[in-house]
Amino acid sequence: MKNKVFISVISSAVIAFAMTGCSNPSQVTAAASPSYSQAGIHTGFKDNFMIGTALSADAILEKNHSTLNLVKREFNAVTAENVMKWELIHPKPNVYDFKAPDRLVDFAEQNNLFLVGHTLVWHHQRPDWIFENRNGSKVSREILLNRMEEHINTVAGRYQNRIDAWDVVNEALNDDGSLRESLWYEIIGEDYIEQAFIMAAKAAPKAKLYYNDYNLFEPAKREGAIKLIKNLQEKGIRIDGIGLQGHYGLYYPDLNQLENSIKAFAELDIDIFISELDITVLPLPNGENQGADISLDIKIEDKLNPYPNQLPSVVQAKLAERYQEIFAVFNKYKSSINRVTLWGISDANTWRNDWPVKGRTDYPLLFDRAMNKKSFVASLPLAE
Repeated sequence: MKNKVFISVISSAVIAFAMTGCSNPSQVTAAASPSYSQAGIHTGFKDNFMIGTALSADAILEKNHSTLNLVKREFNAVTAENVMKWELIHPKPNVYDFKAPDRLVDFAEQNNLFLVGHTLVWHHQRPDWIFENRNGSKVSREILLNRMEEHINTVAGRYQNRIDAWDVVNEALNDDGSLRESLWYEIIGEDYIEQAFIMAAKAAPKAKLYYNDYNLFEPAKREGAIKLIKNLQEKGIRIDGIGLQGHYGLYYPDLNQLENSIKAFAELDIDIFISELDITVLPLPNGENQGADISLDIKIEDKLNPYPNQLPSVVQAKLAERYQEIFAVFNKYKSSINRVTLWGISDANTWRNDWPVKGRTDYPLLFDRAMNKKSFVASLPLAE
């Protein structure tokens, strides 16, 4: 029955979005007034999985609370987009900034939102001092393990029993499934992942502990993640779930590959969730870099920023159709997936606007630049 409903709604949803979706950045003003449907997005999926979003520091600390009011209406899970990453929360030795993280934790508690801390160990968005002695040389394995433990104890320990889950380790794999040779790997060794999960389990014993990565629909990277998880499980190290970053496009991933990955991870008896969903409408350089490697440094060209002022209706329609297709897959595996989190709230503040080149204009989320819910959202398939 679900398939018939899906077919009937998609054409009307696509047409409605093409006709009414607000996609012109020039239409946005600082005083834009958000509009909503009567029910939040998460209510439509209450029997399937949680629907979450990532919150920036600006949203968390916003004085008029309009963004937070939208969040508590539309979503039932939130993730710290950047404010809990090492470079912001722990920029210098013995210096921590808990202002925005504390506000986020309070907000989640007050509104009964599932809260994910992101992230404890990552090779990006971290200060150099972590890996260096005072003379600039690399620290020893012992010193780096001590710094990792102190950080995890301080950050995860501060929010013990208040944060529901942690992305303990982020993006530790190359696309071929091998371990990324980051400074964590180089100095500590491949067991740095094991150590991070052991430390996190001690610091936050009641929180879910997750591994998070992009391009896990690719068979080689999927197998690498499965190997990583099985290694932890065989050693009795707790790992509770895996986040499949959903940085997708209009023509990738192949939906069969996505399904195969969901099925493969389900066999590991862990939580599965889509951790960072957005769908870019923009071309990528040479069709490469489908994931979220933020180290790319590419000069902007017009061909990489084709819609600076408005999204053509035909592309709007394709975006609506693609969201329909992706959610149909998620619904099919609702017994295995426990959360789908959008990576940001609106097109105005998505990281996609500046990746992989600065100054691009993208339209990847469920709310437009005026914070209005896109018309196709109301017709996303709700059940399988």
